[in-house]
Order: sequence, then C-alpha cells, then structure tokens
Amino acid sequence: MARRTRPTSGPLDARARAILQAVIDDYVTTASPVGSHTLVERYSLGVSSATVRGILADLESAGLLTHPHTSSGRVPTDAGYRSYVESIVDLGAPPPPVEQLMIRHQFGQVEFASEQWFRLAATTLASMTRSAGLATAAKPVAARVRRIDLVAIQDRLASLILVLREGTIKQGLIALDLPVTQADLTRVANLLNDRLAELTASDIVAILPQLEQALGGDDETRNLTRKIAERIIRTVAEFDAVRVEEVYSDGLLNVMGAPEFAQSEKLRRVFTALENRAYLADLIAVVTDSGRIHVFIGRENAPVEMGEVSLVLAPYGQPGRAVGVVGVLGPTRMAYAQAIGTVGFISGLMNELVDHLYA
Repeated sequence: MARRTRPTSGPLDARARAILQAVIDDYVTTASPVGSHTLVERYSLGVSSATVRGILADLESAGLLTHPHTSSGRVPTDAGYRSYVESIVDLGAPPPPVEQLMIRHQFGQVEFASEQWFRLAATTLASMTRSAGLATAAKPVAARVRRIDLVAIQDRLASLILVLREGTIKQGLIALDLPVTQADLTRVANLLNDRLAELTASDIVAILPQLEQALGGDDETRNLTRKIAERIIRTVAEFDAVRVEEVYSDGLLNVMGAPEFAQSEKLRRVFTALENRAYLADLIAVVTDSGRIHVFIGRENAPVEMGEVSLVLAPYGQPGRAVGVVGVLGPTRMAYAQAIGTVGFISGLMNELVDHLYA
C-alpha cells in the first residue's frame, strides 16, 4: 500500500512556484544540486541571485528542498516533488501527434487481445520516458474462455493451451488415462470450443452434465472430454483467484543508467519489492478504484526499498468487467510532466482496445 505525504507549508506564491519548478527541471536534467547562480543564468526568473537565495532558503525551511552536505546547491525532497506534481497532474505532456500516430500503428500490427498488447505497452512506455515501463493484463472479474487447443505430447500426455478473452494464455500438461491420437484431441478441442467459448468457470460447471449427455458416443471420448473440461474449470478458477497475474516490464536498463542506481543492489531490491503480489494488488486497487492517474513518490511508497523511486500509474479497461494498469517506474528525479502525459496516452489507447474487445 502507498501513503502520501504533503508539504507542511501553505500555498506557494507564483515566484516560489517558479523557482521550485526551475530547481526540479534542472535537477531532473543534470542530477546535480542546483544553486542560485545556475537558476539566474539558465532561467528567466526576473529576480536577482540574492532574491533567489532567499526563496531557496524559504523552500528548504518548508521541507520542499534540501541540500547535500558536500554542496551549496539544493535538490528537491519528496514533498517538493509532490507540490510540483499536484500542479501538473491534470496537465502532463502527451506525446507529439506524429508519435501518437506511430504508436497507434504499432498497436494495430499486433494480435488483437493478446499478451503482445501488454508487452508493447511496457516497451512503448519505457522507450518514450527513458524509465521502466510497466503493464498488467486487463484482469476480468470472472475470466471467459476464448479458445482451447490440445496438442499430443506422448500417447498419454497432452498439452492444454487455453486462451482467455482478454488475451491471457494459460498452458499445462494433462496426464491421460488411455493412449490418444492428435486426431482424438483435435476432435475434443473442437467440441469444447463450440460449447465453452465465452463461458466462465462457473458457467462450465453448470453445463458439464448437459455436455456429457450431448456427447453420446463411447465412454472413452466422454471421459476424455470430462477430464479436459474439469482441467479448464480449475485453470480458469485459479486465474480468477489471483488478483495480479503477471506484470509485464521493459526498460530496466534505463533505470540502471541513472546515477541514483549506480549500485545495482539498490535496483534489485526495488524489483524484489514489486514482486510482492499483495503489495502490488493493493497498489493496483487504489489506482483502478479511483479511475485516474496516480503518482507515488519516494517514501510515499510503503516498502522501504522503494524510497528512492517514483511510480506513475494509470488504470485502463471497463470497471466491473476487466481492468488493468499501465505506468512507469524511475528515480524520484523523474520528468513527471512527460511521464504523466505518456502514461495517460497509453492508458487511453488501452481503453480503446478493451472497449473494442467488449463491443
């Protein structure tokens, strides 16, 4: 679960806001503490260096800036980033129109409602923000079967390939009681596709007796069909019981290249924290329940291992049917406006895909 901290000071005046934003912009770009002289030289603040020094001191007193012991320059605190993010969270900087068209084209080239959607979302977010891109599959309240394939591995061993409506693929081996041929398995798969498509686990349980009656034929075929149908029921039910099935990610090298993570052990601990499915499920619940972009900055993240990173997450999908999240992870020294705009755009694109799936 994430917690949010806010600056202890009151609202900033326009000049203080401009200087705080300048410090953040410069620090995001250079990763070096920012002094008054630098701000006056690089930004059109319209005030003297002495005035800037006074405002920097005020911002530090308010807990929005701090300075390393070895430098006279300042760096933003989590509270400073939070103050800045609150002023831009509804704005962001979406990709340029040409890039938006290119991204839409890329999504149009992948298989509809497949795992490639989620991998492409993570890859696109990573490349556009120079952070780590994250995406989860649109998780339905109750998954529905889209397609069933059966492949003979040995005489008494078959592989079940189960494609769910939202694109998730589940695979498993089934030990068979008697030898079967690929033709036998194909015949059973065709029958199950005809009868089970678009059904949930509970739907399949309800129709299983009628399915057996409709089969007729020999006992061997009925027993084989029942065995596979029961395995499908169990697979779908197990999928439904898991709140977060898989997180697709890309761009780890982008984060590793940040000075903050020169020690790879730090980053390893971050991703270990993200592997905690209970924490991740709670985080996703916060985002999907709100229906809007969330930014979790530094120590606002409950796991102490994530105290030096920020997450920008947005929900997508149809509440009550299927929802997932997309987002980016990077150092707290993140280009938040670009991250928020890009995550918002990808979220909107994923919304369109899910809407088309349920049309």
